[in-house]
Amino acid sequence: MTDSPTIRPIDTDDAGEVLTIQRAAFASEALIYGDPDMPPLTQTLEELRAELVENLGCVAVAGHRLVGAVRARLDGELLLIGRLAIAPDQQGEGLGTLLLAAVEERGREAGATEAELFTGALSEANQRLYEREGYHRSEETEDGEIFYRKPLI
Repeated sequence: MTDSPTIRPIDTDDAGEVLTIQRAAFASEALIYGDPDMPPLTQTLEELRAELVENLGCVAVAGHRLVGAVRARLDGELLLIGRLAIAPDQQGEGLGTLLLAAVEERGREAGATEAELFTGALSEANQRLYEREGYHRSEETEDGEIFYRKPLI
């Protein structure tokens, strides 16, 4: 990374750049799963903008460029984290760790006591990241989704 990234709360004005990063980041997942129609790739700008109205997510900005994003919302005391996406040329630089820590902190401030996220069984890099950041497997579905949880208190 040439610039040290700034992490800040996500905003509806970020929708276009977030969608671009999301599509670029999830293209590799689509190849792994052989599924070009996965929701992160088919989500529309309008759907994303609506999702960001009340969201605890964060973005990573390096210079003038948005290089990563994660979304989250509160469900009671559970912080539901999703769509962690890092620009392909920035992956492996620690942005996923920074974004998870930032969104966890926003969740704590909003009253969350636990966080949950999920990934697919073939997404080994995601699994390594989540386990390294203190998440533990809480459920594996028959269709290959792995849910992870982490206490936030």
